[in-house]
Amino acid sequence: MTGSEDVLQAAFDRYVARVEEISASRDWSAFADMFTEDATYREHAYGDFTGREEIRAWVVKTMTAFPATEMIAFPPAWFVLDPPTNRVICDIRNIMRDPGDGSVHEASNITILTFDDEGNLIREEDIYNPQKFADMTRDWCRVADAHGTLSDAGKRMLAALGG
Repeated sequence: MTGSEDVLQAAFDRYVARVEEISASRDWSAFADMFTEDATYREHAYGDFTGREEIRAWVVKTMTAFPATEMIAFPPAWFVLDPPTNRVICDIRNIMRDPGDGSVHEASNITILTFDDEGNLIREEDIYNPQKFADMTRDWCRVADAHGTLSDAGKRMLAALGG
């Protein structure tokens, strides 16, 4: 079964708008509410999660811990609609807050979103290079530390990443 391009575009637009709201409110539990009860989430560094509640437990734990606590926005850089598979493939920017000097620090991941024919989110998969995220985090921590805006959690991370 396949959906229409209009339904898929509307579903993706809702996803992007909701992620923007959640990023602002920091209510990461609400992120899980975007998924159907039996949805799946594949995160290449953290593993596979089945069902809305398993997704919720993982996303809340992850997004309320450093360095995710310093990420302020997750806009797509680009996206491709694939109506025959009800998928949207996109490049999601993970943008850190200003570390104190106005510089922009970010890393991206490829995300594959799968929707059902009614536009409900049934699967997400995130693909990225963890080393690029670690390098970006270390660079951001160095700048934040130099400007006195690095948290204690960030200082611990910076030490773990080789300062």
